[in-house]
This record gives sequence, C-alpha cells and structure tokens, in this order.
Amino acid sequence: MTGIPPLTYEPSPALPAPPGGDTPAVVDLPPPRSAAGAPLLAALARRASCRTFSMEPLDIATLGELLWAADGVNRPADGGRTAPSAHAFNEIDIYVALPHGVYRYEPARHQLVLKHAVDARNLTGYQDYVGRAPLDLVYVIRTAKLLDAPPQLRETFAAVAAGAIAQNVSLYCASEGLATVVRGWIDHRALADALKLNEDELPILAQTVGRPGVA
Repeated sequence: MTGIPPLTYEPSPALPAPPGGDTPAVVDLPPPRSAAGAPLLAALARRASCRTFSMEPLDIATLGELLWAADGVNRPADGGRTAPSAHAFNEIDIYVALPHGVYRYEPARHQLVLKHAVDARNLTGYQDYVGRAPLDLVYVIRTAKLLDAPPQLRETFAAVAAGAIAQNVSLYCASEGLATVVRGWIDHRALADALKLNEDELPILAQTVGRPGVA
C-alpha cells in the first residue's frame, strides 16, 4: 500500500496590505451574552465548513463573543478557559487578522492588542477567499510555554489545544448563523513574518469567519 504523497506548495509571493481604517492599539471587547445562541445540539447539527463569505464586517459584540467562545476565561477565580489545555499550559495564542490590523487576543483582559498595523488576511492561506472575508484567525503555538511538557508530547498537546479552540469557534458560528472554515494549508514562514512572531512562536492553523456569502 502506497502512502499519501505530501502536499506541496510554492512560497506565497504576497505581501501584507496597508491597513484599511483606524488601527487602535487596544480594543476592549464587550462581555459575551450568557444566554445567547442556539442550544448545543442544534449548533452541532448546523456545524459545517463554508468557503463562501460576505465582505460585511463583523460587529464588535459578535467579535467579542466569538473570541470568548474560542478561548476566553470562563472561570475567573482560577483563570480557566473555554478550551482545554493540557496542564493549563495555554500555549495557543489567537491572532486576529482584520482589515485594519493584526491583533493578539488577550483572554485575561478580554482585549485585542495590536501586533502589526497591516492587513494580513491574504497571507493566512492560499485559498482565494481568505483576503476577502472580514476575519481570519490564526492559532499560534508559543513553544516556550511547553518547556515543562515531555518533548515527545509537545506537538500533540498543541495540536489538541488548537483543535479544541477551532471547534469552539465553529460551534459559535453555527449557533449564530456565521460561516467558517478551518485551514491547515498555510505558508508558515510568510505568515509568521506578517504577524511579526518571535522565534518561539509558530502558526499551526487558521480559521476564516464571516457571514455567509452567495456561491
């Protein structure tokens, strides 16, 4: 039995675009509505990947709820998150690529902190819709947080944590009638440069979010 050939691609020639609009250094996000959304089983029934997006921007309330659902603090007493993480390493950072800048989500303060004042959406993947959808999330491993984990388990821990966050986003989108798709086909080097990542930070997964478009 022959193995599946590896997926190959050419390095992306694209560059980040100038930001489209004001780029505040910090964005305070509204708290989530505790009673919002569809019941869990209804959201699971609706969960699906969508690759057609409207260019309509997401409002700040929806963005705040989306990020809280992704990996927000749901147990303030001990800083527990909505997504599981082995030994609470919390090694996955969420980068938010918007038309007016790239931000890092800070769960403890429920804020977006500016990382780079560019429009890097087109560098979050090779698919043609990534530069047009209003929001691309990038899940980044901060490897320094995994130094206390056994070396042979670090990659597994990070992959499971990123997958849990992506599923939280998918369920929120299904609950609120949003479109989303998770993507692993990314140019890691170009994306790391666009996000201004440090040497110990590695983008592992991306996820596009928006309102459904017309096919």
